[in-house]
Amino acid sequence: MARPATKEDLIRASNEKYEQLTHLLNEAPDEVKEAPFQFDISKKKEAHWERDKNIRDVLIHLYEWQKLLLDWVEANLKGEKRSFLLEGYNWKNYGAMNMVFFEKHQKTSYPVALRLLQESHGQVMQLLEQFSNDELFKKGVFTWSGGSTLGSYFISATASHYEWALKKIKMHDRYKKQ
Repeated sequence: MARPATKEDLIRASNEKYEQLTHLLNEAPDEVKEAPFQFDISKKKEAHWERDKNIRDVLIHLYEWQKLLLDWVEANLKGEKRSFLLEGYNWKNYGAMNMVFFEKHQKTSYPVALRLLQESHGQVMQLLEQFSNDELFKKGVFTWSGGSTLGSYFISATASHYEWALKKIKMHDRYKKQ
């Protein structure tokens, strides 16, 4: 699927990828949902391969990034200048922030993680509806989005992140079927 370039495309891509993710999770046996990841990560360089230990961790990661988006947009719309990332983090050290999310939710159950993601997805999609196509995809509309469009943040927190989660969970599922 091409990267969304319009509000309509963004809504469609976000919902399609979310539906694919929920379908995959609904079809997975409980033992796959709850099992630790056991795939070969020796050739994987990205930090998330070491960080995420199970599907719950992936769902929590999605949820926490959607919370970042929601809090960031809502604060800035109210005139409260806020960075997208948590205070003390930037695009060079956000991996450490991801570990904060990971550690925060080690006692969160899979069902709670799934519910949190369901809620945040609904909230993100509701927030997305409030913006026009130009507000989402025209640079410079919101000074607080920096050199990016607001839509690019929504894409990252929804469709692109769901695609990442789907790939990771499918790898886990394939391993479990062997």
